[in-house]
Amino acid sequence: MLFNSYEFIFLFLPIALAGYFLLARKRPTVSALWISLASIFFYGWWNPKYVILLLGSITVNFMASRAINKALETQVPLRAKQLLVAAICFNLGLLVYFKYAGFFASTLNITGVGTRTIEIVLPLGISFFTFTQIAFLVDCYRGIAKEYSPIHYLLFVTYFPHLIAGPILHHKEMMPQFADARNYRWSWENISVGLTIFFIGLAKKVLIADQIAVYVGPVFDLQQDLNFFQAWGGAVAYTLQLYFDFSGYSDMAIGLSRLFGIKLPLNFDSPYKARNAIDFWRRWHMTLSRFLRDYLYIPLGGNRLGNSRRNLNIMVTMVLGGLWHGAGWTFVLWGMLHGFYLVINHAWLTLVAKPLGLGNGRIYRFVAWLLTFLAVVVAWVFFRAKDMDAALHMIEAMSGMTTWVDEPFKFSKFREQFNWTVALLGLVFVAPNTQQIMCRFEPTPGYECAAPSRLVWAPTLAWTLFTAAVAIWSVMAIPHGQGLSEFLYYQF
Repeated sequence: MLFNSYEFIFLFLPIALAGYFLLARKRPTVSALWISLASIFFYGWWNPKYVILLLGSITVNFMASRAINKALETQVPLRAKQLLVAAICFNLGLLVYFKYAGFFASTLNITGVGTRTIEIVLPLGISFFTFTQIAFLVDCYRGIAKEYSPIHYLLFVTYFPHLIAGPILHHKEMMPQFADARNYRWSWENISVGLTIFFIGLAKKVLIADQIAVYVGPVFDLQQDLNFFQAWGGAVAYTLQLYFDFSGYSDMAIGLSRLFGIKLPLNFDSPYKARNAIDFWRRWHMTLSRFLRDYLYIPLGGNRLGNSRRNLNIMVTMVLGGLWHGAGWTFVLWGMLHGFYLVINHAWLTLVAKPLGLGNGRIYRFVAWLLTFLAVVVAWVFFRAKDMDAALHMIEAMSGMTTWVDEPFKFSKFREQFNWTVALLGLVFVAPNTQQIMCRFEPTPGYECAAPSRLVWAPTLAWTLFTAAVAIWSVMAIPHGQGLSEFLYYQF
């Protein structure tokens, strides 16, 4: 079930909300169970048989967390460590089988070792609910997380606003909110703020991302006669499509959760405004960056063992981060590129920028932003391309090594795409993001308000009419039947 579908907006969501607040009058735990069951139904709408996989994963991980906590309480740390390793292997085993078995088989076929192709349907959200539970197990082992309520743990993992495409949640962020009885009470503020954020996200998806998508597929699918301007037009179009698609999903998830009185962590913070690769990864898919930092990069040694080891740790982390997004060599190379960007960024800061006191001038900031943006666009080519040949064909055309323009070149053919691109780049680089617009009402925990006052949302008649207009326009733009498009991050 998609957030941008009529079934979700007009049936599932109103029923889930009504049951949540009505049952909370009797007991909050019953309300928590209701939303957990609703989340399981939400997941099963796609394919009911994978509900068994989801519930099996939750059961094993909950039992493992109880066993780890018991081993620590009885002062048997070796037993706790063994349980942690076994549980992580179980989680990674599921992930490897469903997500990477086909990739490994196809790789062996290329080398002549394999004999057949493996076709496995990827369960929706498996990367997200797997990483969420691994983080919880590690925190249990570290002694900073405990959960003895199976209902709250079930809700923690299945909570539908985040289940399919994130954010990746930390136990410490969510459990106190699930245990707070105030979050089970109807709040007009939560409803108005949540609906506003949700419809801003829906507008980004159906009015922007889905509209610019028509300029992406034809370019990336074209294997011959791709010229310089077509290649760059398609690459930038995909860069914008992915931005508004993922930003829209992140807003919708935050807005939906706020309807239930729960605040999700920020996962997207104007990443194309970043002036270097380090800042980009502090803004793009922020909860994944946090997970990779806390549960992979730092355990590998982080920056504690010298620059060479730090660079190796960065490359390993980013390559695995690339593989997390998809089972393919294009994703591996995408991760390697971003690892290379980060290594160069650290070297530049250490050897040049800081010693020379660079970073304050307008020209320097503009050049830094431009280089960062272009590097990100180039990397997205590998992220989007269906295989390495298609990606390299795009890069070749973007480098000007093929044809610069068709003869005769007709700008009118690309005028509509050009206008879309310029308008959307203006939104990306100039307009405030959703968190800045909604910052007076703390859309996500700890967000500091820094937007111009005239652009900050308030519960006024003018804002109400504007939000209603955006909502109506967005709902009317939702395509029917087969025309409904999934969010791009659903495939990960």
